[in-house]
Amino acid sequence: MKTRRSFRFALLLTTAAMLAGGASAQDSLRAAIKADYKANLADLFVHFHQNPELSHREFKTAERLAAELEALGYRVTTGVGGTGVVATMENGDGPTVMLRADMDGLPVEERSGLPYASKARQVDINGVEQPVMHACGHDVHVTALVGAARQLAARRDEWSGTLVLIGQPAEERISGARDMLADGLYERFPKPDYALAFHVAAGKPAGRIEVPQGIAYSSSDSVDIIVRGVGAHGASPHQGVDPVLIAAQIVVSLQTLVSRTIPPLQPGVVTVGAIHGGTKHNIIGERVEMQLTVRSDDPETREQLLDGIDRVAKGVALALGAPEDKLPEVIRSKTETTPPTINDAETAARIKAAFLDHFGEDMIFEEPREGMGAEDFAYFVAPETGVKGVYFMVGGTKEKELDAAASHHSPLFRIEPEPSIMSGVEAMVVGAMTLMAKE
Repeated sequence: MKTRRSFRFALLLTTAAMLAGGASAQDSLRAAIKADYKANLADLFVHFHQNPELSHREFKTAERLAAELEALGYRVTTGVGGTGVVATMENGDGPTVMLRADMDGLPVEERSGLPYASKARQVDINGVEQPVMHACGHDVHVTALVGAARQLAARRDEWSGTLVLIGQPAEERISGARDMLADGLYERFPKPDYALAFHVAAGKPAGRIEVPQGIAYSSSDSVDIIVRGVGAHGASPHQGVDPVLIAAQIVVSLQTLVSRTIPPLQPGVVTVGAIHGGTKHNIIGERVEMQLTVRSDDPETREQLLDGIDRVAKGVALALGAPEDKLPEVIRSKTETTPPTINDAETAARIKAAFLDHFGEDMIFEEPREGMGAEDFAYFVAPETGVKGVYFMVGGTKEKELDAAASHHSPLFRIEPEPSIMSGVEAMVVGAMTLMAKE
C-alpha cells in the first residue's frame, strides 16, 4: 500500500537527518513532517479538497480517513454519530488525549481558481442537490490529523497514555459533536482527560500559531421567524396586513437588541442571513420566512438576545396591525446551536508555553478576535464533561497576500496548504506529547 511505503520512506529520511548531524528533536520532527508532506499529505489534501462532502453526508471522507488511520496501526471505528470516525492507540499508563478534526464541506460553488478546485455536487440532508466546496479549511484539518497520527505512532517511545483521534461530521451545522456524544463517544471509547483541535485561519500568516488563553469562539444559535400577514392586492394594501413590511421592520428593530439592551462592552451579534416571502409584484402575500444567526460570549447575553428576538418580532407585528392569531412564530433550532468554546486556562497556558519553546516567539501570535465565529468543539469540552480543552489557530495565507485573502465560506476561499498543514501537524504532535510526556 502506498501509505505504508511512504511512511517507511519518511522514517528513513528522518533517521538519516538525525544521524547526519545530531539533529535536535525539533529538527527531526520537522524533517519527518516535511518528508511525509511530500510523500503523502500533499496528495491527500488535494484528494479531500477535490472531493468535499456536505454535513452528515461525509461517507467517502470518513472511509478514506478510517483507511489512513487503520494503516498506521490505530484501532478504528466508523459510523459514530452518523459518519464520525474514532481511532484509538493505547501506549501504556498516562492521560488520554483526544485530537479532533472536522470533515464536512459547505454548499458553495468554488471559484478559487485553484487547479484542484472542487467540482463536486451532492444531495444534502434536506434532499436538495448542492455544489460542495471546502470553503472553511476542513480539508486542512483532516489531512493534518492523519499527519499527526503518523508522527505520534512513530514516536511511541516518547509518550505514554492513550490517543483518541476524531474525524467529526457536521461541524458546519454545529451538530456533529453532539451526535457523536449522544452515540456514546465518551462511554464506548476511552474518555479523554484533554482534547486538542485547531482551525486554519485564512486571515493569518501561513504557519503561525495562536493559542487563545480564554474564549476561542462564541456561541451560535440558528433562529427561524415565520411572519404571517393577511393577503391582499398590492394596489390596496389597506385591505391586508403586509408580512413583507413587518419582516423588514423586524430586521431593523432586531439591531436594537445589541445596541440598546446588552451592555456596550459585551459582544453580541444578531444577523438576518436569509429572508423569503411573496410570489408576485402586485400581491401582498401571507407569509415571510426569516433565518437568523445569533452570537454571544456568555450564557446571560445569549439568553437575553434570544428572548429579545421573540419580543421584538411579536411587538413589531402588533404595532403594524397583525391580528393576535397571526403573530410571528420564533423557532430556536434544537440542532444548530452551540455554547462558546472556552479554553481551559491551565492547559492553554501549558500548551502555549510548549509551543513557544518548540516553535519560538516569532511563530506564535496573539491578536484580538475579529469576529464571532462558533465551533461545536465546545460540546467535547463542556464543563460537565470534565475534559480540559484547548482550541488553537494556524495561519493559512502568505503574509504578502493577507490583504487580499478571501473570507471563510467564500467561493474564493483558498489556503496555502504546505505551511498550514505542516504547522498543524507539528502543533498537534507537540501538544499531545506535552500532555503525555513520559516522566
